[in-house]
Amino acid sequence: MQTFPWNQTYSQVDTVAAVDCGTNSIRLLVLRRDNGVVQELCREMRIVRLGQGVEQSKLLAPEAIARTVEAAIEYAQVCVGFGVQRLRFVATSATRDALNRAEFISAIESVIGVVPEVLSGEVEAKYSFTGAVTALSDLAWPALVVDIGGGSTEFVLGDSTASGQVQVVSAFSADMGSVRLTEKFSGLADELQVRLEAQRAARWVDKYLDSVSSRVDFRQVRSLVGVAGTVTTVTAKALGLKKYQPERIHGARLSYATQVAACEFMINAGLAEKAALPYMPVGRADVIAAGAIIWERVMARVHLEAPAVSVVSVSEKDILDGVALGLL
Repeated sequence: MQTFPWNQTYSQVDTVAAVDCGTNSIRLLVLRRDNGVVQELCREMRIVRLGQGVEQSKLLAPEAIARTVEAAIEYAQVCVGFGVQRLRFVATSATRDALNRAEFISAIESVIGVVPEVLSGEVEAKYSFTGAVTALSDLAWPALVVDIGGGSTEFVLGDSTASGQVQVVSAFSADMGSVRLTEKFSGLADELQVRLEAQRAARWVDKYLDSVSSRVDFRQVRSLVGVAGTVTTVTAKALGLKKYQPERIHGARLSYATQVAACEFMINAGLAEKAALPYMPVGRADVIAAGAIIWERVMARVHLEAPAVSVVSVSEKDILDGVALGLL
């Protein structure tokens, strides 16, 4: 096995990297600490659809593993270029659910030099919360962070303590995500069936949210924060962006009505129209309708149970940032 810089021991670590491998995408973040200030050196994302077919087969497809390994090789080269001293690779929903995850773990270890950690849903949720709220100010507490991924959606309710620290009150990982819901309701990808199928999917999500609300008390929420690709892409539409601008999306505060209108567009527009959007990543257009349904129903439920929450905050930071910051 190749030896990488992060396989060595250092007296002081100042350059770190995290890789988050989800159901739909694999992402890289490289950070450097210089005189106590943390700088972002690199942030990359690839759509690899590792969770292709996992909902039905419970197996990671060979071609999906191959796509992900190829991206991991590219990320390892990037990390070497930045002089990364510590690297952590975490895998989430698709890998958690796959019966052949050992095969995937071995394949990744052989090309990147670290053993992927398969995070539980609860741990994933807490990292996502840490990443999201450390980069936002002026939140009213308690705050609910909702991270909509490809295979799961994390709900984390946190509150501020008397000392000013933020602590997790409750967390729950729901087995619903943009890829999983698309595979469950295949008509979402059919322009002739999408309206009726979207209604079925929304009812299913509403029923699932009944169980979520028994674990995470939506009535306590005073701020709602959305993170990850579905929410940021919907927000790009809501802001009327002509290209993907993370600096505009991060920290955006939008009304429910504005977010819902953008969700409705993502649900009902044709695949070609969505794929042509300048801020739509390759590989997301066919699953964004499902993600938008989840996000719209979550907003509706929170607004129903906590009517005082009238706006939604958006964070570009999430689990990837939480994992990377934990290395410094």
